[in-house]
Amino acid sequence: MILVENLHKHFGGVQAVNGATLSIQPGSITGLIGPNGAGKTTLFNVIAGLYQPTSGKVFLDGEDITGLKPHELFHKGVLRTFQLAHEFSTLTVRDNLMMVPPNQAGESLMNTWFKPNLVKAREEEVRSKADEVIRFLEIEHVAEEFAGNLSGGQKKLLELGRTMMVDAKIVFLDEVGAGVNRTLLYKIGDAIIKLNEERNYTFCLIEHDMEFVARLCDPVICMAEGTVLAEGTIEEVKNNEQVIEAYLGTGLKHKK
Repeated sequence: MILVENLHKHFGGVQAVNGATLSIQPGSITGLIGPNGAGKTTLFNVIAGLYQPTSGKVFLDGEDITGLKPHELFHKGVLRTFQLAHEFSTLTVRDNLMMVPPNQAGESLMNTWFKPNLVKAREEEVRSKADEVIRFLEIEHVAEEFAGNLSGGQKKLLELGRTMMVDAKIVFLDEVGAGVNRTLLYKIGDAIIKLNEERNYTFCLIEHDMEFVARLCDPVICMAEGTVLAEGTIEEVKNNEQVIEAYLGTGLKHKK
């Protein structure tokens, strides 16, 4: 679904992404791991259109999407979440979800004047979809709560829910486990697995929690110094000599 070819992103003399090449298969939950400073989030930002690449290409289902803006990628079904949730803090959980679908009839002043029935019908459709997402994520108890009052884990669930309000092809999750307690993290993992298995969502996620990665992800890709070191199952990657050296600064060959 996603093909990244020889991607570079430089910030002055800093080579944040340095010739990364990887692919994400449709229907997979792909894990992206690596030590801090490996270039993982920068890679996400280039794929998702927040940064223009210095060089290299990104393809979606064979289409060159290199350099497209986030709103253009949104309409192609490429969505991402952030390590720090970007909710509308003064809107309720339900309203946060209802904000997502594009081109709503009520956004047109002419429609509100001359087609009020159309506006009302469309709003009811979006509300119904939001309620379906709320039930799916089992967050009915906070549906009317202001999003700014949610816990870190609840905000991550809300971000995941926002991706469900449109027809996403692939969702990039940036450290969904950061600042989330174990119970809620397990619930988030359940939701990701369910979306993958029941609705054929494709995911790529950055995560430092190896237990969470092992539970969800196959394959796992490890980055270091802006490039791809290894790819395979979690066990294959964890036992890879280059990966061990990138994380620990020494390889198995140096162990007695």
